[in-house]
Amino acid sequence: MTESFVPPPGGTAKLAGHTVARIGFGAMQLANQGVDRDAALAIVRQAVDAGVNHIDTAGFYGSCNALIHDALSPYPGELVLVSKVGAARDAGGALVAAQRPEQLREQVESDLATLGVGQVGVVNLRRADAPPGLIASGDQKVLIDDQLAELSALRDAGKIGAIGLSNVSAGQLRHALPAGIACVQNSYSVLNRAAKDVLALCAGHGVAWVPFFPLGSAFARLPRVADNPAVVAIADELGVAPAQVGLAWLLAHDDNTLLIPGTSSAAHLAENIAAGSVRLPAASIAALDRLDSAVA
Repeated sequence: MTESFVPPPGGTAKLAGHTVARIGFGAMQLANQGVDRDAALAIVRQAVDAGVNHIDTAGFYGSCNALIHDALSPYPGELVLVSKVGAARDAGGALVAAQRPEQLREQVESDLATLGVGQVGVVNLRRADAPPGLIASGDQKVLIDDQLAELSALRDAGKIGAIGLSNVSAGQLRHALPAGIACVQNSYSVLNRAAKDVLALCAGHGVAWVPFFPLGSAFARLPRVADNPAVVAIADELGVAPAQVGLAWLLAHDDNTLLIPGTSSAAHLAENIAAGSVRLPAASIAALDRLDSAVA
């Protein structure tokens, strides 16, 4: 990794008391089948060389933690590693809910071991009450207070630096705020603003907003931003990629937004990083503002 100063992509904002680049990196796609290990290591290093100092991962993604460790350890002092708990892989490799407090602790302990750190900077609690993805049932339907108590104990013990939430409602966030919440990860994009009430609550309480699926996804009812005709037209006018328009709108939309777009492609990573330099004209922002599809 280079030693010279690289401007933080997208500027900076606060995350759990740390100053981080507003464009970070989501590691999930590195564990996809067909991704070469050496290429995955190179992607992680490329991100950090480009000024990224906020990497999002999770033990249930697969091999991501080990890849991050092997690519970056010993870690740069300014790097913030963020993990997520609340799910696991069963014996067959299928993703299942793992919401019970003792399971959350096990996941944090596993993250510490596989990342090779004494503390995970932020641990996000991924609730499983509503789509997309996992829905808890049976003994996996756990009170958020019990989960926050366990994570608070881990924070008090110094094993995690801060607590975040993922896939929560405004009511759940409001209820959890007294526990000290550093960030929220919810599905959100220029085409899907169903969580705008959660974003407003985050902005009002100084909580970092870290949208997942910022460009849409294969999940039903989460439209792909890069396929939208209005987004494509603006991209053509500006001479940039449609995905860059979607990311630039999120950065311009709210100052407490941090992005963690993921990719296993060096070219796409460079494109995502460069989105931090895209400046949308006021008319383009206004046109994009009108695209809210109100996906529930």
